[in-house]
Amino acid sequence: MQAAPITRTHRRTARRTRTALAAGLLTAVLALSGCGAADDSGSSSDQRAFSADGQKKADPAAGEAAADAKEGAAEKEGTAASGASKKPNPVTATHVIRTASLLVEVKSASRAAAAARTVAQNAGGLVADESTEQVDDTHDSSHLVLRVPQDEYDSVLRELSGAGKLLSRSSTAKDVTGQVVDVESRIATQRASVARVRKLMERADKLVDVVTLEGELSSRQASLESLLAQQASLRDRTTLATITLDLTEPETAAEADEDPGFLDALSGGWHAFVTMLRWLGMAVGAAAPFLAAAAVLLVLWRLAARRWGGKAGQRPPAGQ
Repeated sequence: MQAAPITRTHRRTARRTRTALAAGLLTAVLALSGCGAADDSGSSSDQRAFSADGQKKADPAAGEAAADAKEGAAEKEGTAASGASKKPNPVTATHVIRTASLLVEVKSASRAAAAARTVAQNAGGLVADESTEQVDDTHDSSHLVLRVPQDEYDSVLRELSGAGKLLSRSSTAKDVTGQVVDVESRIATQRASVARVRKLMERADKLVDVVTLEGELSSRQASLESLLAQQASLRDRTTLATITLDLTEPETAAEADEDPGFLDALSGGWHAFVTMLRWLGMAVGAAAPFLAAAAVLLVLWRLAARRWGGKAGQRPPAGQ
């Protein structure tokens, strides 16, 4: 009677064991199939990479195309990075271009120009341009372009504004931090591109490939030089501020301290007398030809009158 329950229990245990084994086998098969697929995809990718490498070694033009593709991706990344750099970043230094224009009225333009040169040089700057001209017989005018360090910009501007009577003043500040970062990123990318082309030239064996790579290298070097020139210009304008200073003297002549006296009146009268004599002389000179012609005609008329009068006196009387 006790053997039957024992047999059923063994059967149930055997069924559970077989079910567990079947589930384990199924899981193992699925895992092995997944690993095989991954290996197949890895091997196919390795084969594609191997074939691409072989093509690069065999054909420099293909390597150049791949380099161009990488360069395009790098430029896109650089553009995205420059766009991200426009967001405020406390680590990135700020680059600002500052310019100002001043019009100051002074007593002596030449002296004020010399003082402005001294101010700029003491601040560690320089005079980029200077010109002085005489507007008329009463006053002069000077034009100066000063370049001063950014740290001394405000102090120099205040000192120049107080050199005389300030007639006009204007100033601007332009933030070019994003442009500076973008140019630096493009320079790094272009340098890497030039280096890649040079490596391809070292591995090139065919003359056609060498000529093609030389043209590409020249083009990329020209682009690199243009970017370096932009960087130098930005560095110069952000390091030194530009101040345009115009100095002018009063248009009216300085008035005398004392009132006009007897000598001033005598000088004015003599000047008027001399002017009158000059005009009379000019009038006589203009009328001289006509007076000479009238005198000649008068002499001729008198001579003719005397001649006809003498003939009339020599005629006999009418009764004889």
